[in-house]
Amino acid sequence: MSSVPSHNFFDLTGKVALVTGTSRGLGQYMGRALARAGADLVITSRKIADLGPFKAEVESLGRKAFPVELDVRNYDSIQNAVKAAVAHYGKIDILVNNAGLNVRKPAVDLTWDEWNLVLDTNLRGEFFVAQAVARESMIPNGYGRIINIGSVTSVFGYAGLTPYSASRGGVKQMTMSLADDWGKNGITVNCLAPGWFKTSQNAVLYENKEWLEYIVDRIPMRRPGSPKDLDGAVVFLASDASEYYTGQTMIVDGGITTGATRATVAPKA
Repeated sequence: MSSVPSHNFFDLTGKVALVTGTSRGLGQYMGRALARAGADLVITSRKIADLGPFKAEVESLGRKAFPVELDVRNYDSIQNAVKAAVAHYGKIDILVNNAGLNVRKPAVDLTWDEWNLVLDTNLRGEFFVAQAVARESMIPNGYGRIINIGSVTSVFGYAGLTPYSASRGGVKQMTMSLADDWGKNGITVNCLAPGWFKTSQNAVLYENKEWLEYIVDRIPMRRPGSPKDLDGAVVFLASDASEYYTGQTMIVDGGITTGATRATVAPKA
């Protein structure tokens, strides 16, 4: 009886992943998941000194970590960072387009500069990082996994989050266009959309007991997300297991986008 060698479609050994915004938060968690699956990393931040602790952690897992300074709001910074990464490793197989920010305030109070800050970072920045990685490595090599980071606001609207929701909705639409554009080059492009996860950006909200109870009441799983809840999704989208999965938005939200709700009145955030 002959045996067929098994293949671990989730093994990222030999792959190089560039993860933007890895000085803190979900970027670090997703980078850590990719490293544990076997990938070597390009880690980025606007201040390269902030990457020292995470570099050491990745290396303690037996993987390589190349720190690069990257400001996704600056075109030259994007080009320089991607070229440095390709020069160092010879390729970039995986991109996790994580860097982002938010301005939380009533729509009538938003300023022109605040709108531009959010859109330039979350939408324009994601596009030009993806473009640079595709141009410099993925298209020439005929292989790539691009994971754009969206949010439940890619499909839902929330008061006080107008520019953020606009940017994340744009990421969802951009993802579909890039998937169609680059599929012929062996590149998959997907949007990973987390629900309510506690990060440094929104930590103050979780200090509001009334608000937290309201959010949990709307989540069928009855709790906010924890970083480990994204591990399987990001590894799947980065791996050969998702070879025929592209142009999609994968929502990891505990079910909040089902529209389930038990609370009647939303407290002020």
